[in-house]
Amino acid sequence: MNESASLTPTETVPLNRGYFVAMAAAAVLSTTAIFIRYLTQTYHLPALVLAVWRAGFVVLTLLPVLAFTKPELLRAGKRQRLFLIGYGLTLALFNTTWTLSVSLNGAAVATVLAYVSTAFTVLLGRIWLKEALTWPKVMAVVLSLSGCALISGALHPEAWNTNLMGILTGLLSGLGYAVYSLMGRAASQRGLNPWTSLFHTFSFATLFLLLFNLFPAGIVPGTAARPADFVWLGDAWFGWLMLFLLAAGPTVAGFGLYNVSLSLIPSSVANLIVTMEPIFTTLVAYFLLGERLTATQIFGGMLILSGVVILTLGNRNSAVSTMRK
Repeated sequence: MNESASLTPTETVPLNRGYFVAMAAAAVLSTTAIFIRYLTQTYHLPALVLAVWRAGFVVLTLLPVLAFTKPELLRAGKRQRLFLIGYGLTLALFNTTWTLSVSLNGAAVATVLAYVSTAFTVLLGRIWLKEALTWPKVMAVVLSLSGCALISGALHPEAWNTNLMGILTGLLSGLGYAVYSLMGRAASQRGLNPWTSLFHTFSFATLFLLLFNLFPAGIVPGTAARPADFVWLGDAWFGWLMLFLLAAGPTVAGFGLYNVSLSLIPSSVANLIVTMEPIFTTLVAYFLLGERLTATQIFGGMLILSGVVILTLGNRNSAVSTMRK
């Protein structure tokens, strides 16, 4: 089924809104790196211990808010439970493989490998959700991946001084992100509210991440080596506050906006737009951490923006052509 053939005149407004929401998600998600960098460098918090608390605090934030505003959003129905369990497992695996990739490859290579998700999303979206594989999408994939490589600095030969296991783990993190995006689109097609999906997905992800942390020490890097590691921060109240703000702020808002965008536009389009995240991350690092933009990074950002523009114009032209028929 052609993607543009499913559009109607009344869907052009949600389409434009979807582009904006996806860009907002990229901007919000980009701030998570600042929190994570602070927590891991200042307190040396193990990565997967951080991940389980982050997911848990997301649930604790959403639960009272939804309970008092729209309690019906807390109920998904038994028919959706198995799907949401799989959705939560996908999120937990993505967080795990991403963490492992960073530990094995370093941040630069891990970032590039994670954004291979754009290619995975387009290809899997074609196979799984019958989303059209158009030339604007192909061009956007190439430009986005090229831009991510330039921004992350992964073009330097020394950045690729890693092992096969590291590369495979990084590719799996990209695949995990792609599957998460596709499941978000599938959740929308199943009639699930984006905030319902977010609450249940993070609830199940918390359980799976907790289980991962209970594996014997050394099997999965960054996990709790002993029960006491779950309260690694101890009486460092400011560390706990930063961890809670990471969850209640950019994680809830970022993933929430991303889930909303998946209900408005195809998963492949949303995932490509969110590759603008490295641009926002670089800008935040510039103003808050004093990191300087290089000419290469600026050029990489222009490539990503060019991909988003081509993608947006291509999909809008498809919508206009459909309306005229």
